[in-house]
Amino acid sequence: MNDIRSRRPTKQRTAIEADLERFEGFRSAQEVHASLHAHGDKIGLATVYRTLQTMVEEDLLDTLRTDDGEQAYRRCSTGHHHHLVCRDCGRTVEIEGPTVERWAAAVSAEHGFTDVSHTLELFGRCPHCAGA
Repeated sequence: MNDIRSRRPTKQRTAIEADLERFEGFRSAQEVHASLHAHGDKIGLATVYRTLQTMVEEDLLDTLRTDDGEQAYRRCSTGHHHHLVCRDCGRTVEIEGPTVERWAAAVSAEHGFTDVSHTLELFGRCPHCAGA
């Protein structure tokens, strides 16, 4: 079987998965790489990028582009949802947006589009960072 979901876990992937479990918010591949090295895991940056992308394709991670254009990754729950992300510390809260869903469906139908998907991330400052 050649399905990516059937791949045997490698030592590198196991280390990356463990590293992602230690953090709550979105993190860049460079941040994951630095954390791995700090914990003694000598994994190349290219391997970190490839593994994170594979995990996104397997629906194990969410990804978003940060305000500065960098791709960031996070373990996430299943099912469609959105994120509220602190632009200072990266704390992330999963949110549901029924109003957004209704608006997206209405706009799509109005213009004759079908099979429409969307992403939505809200960026702000969490209560901790706002009080600092």
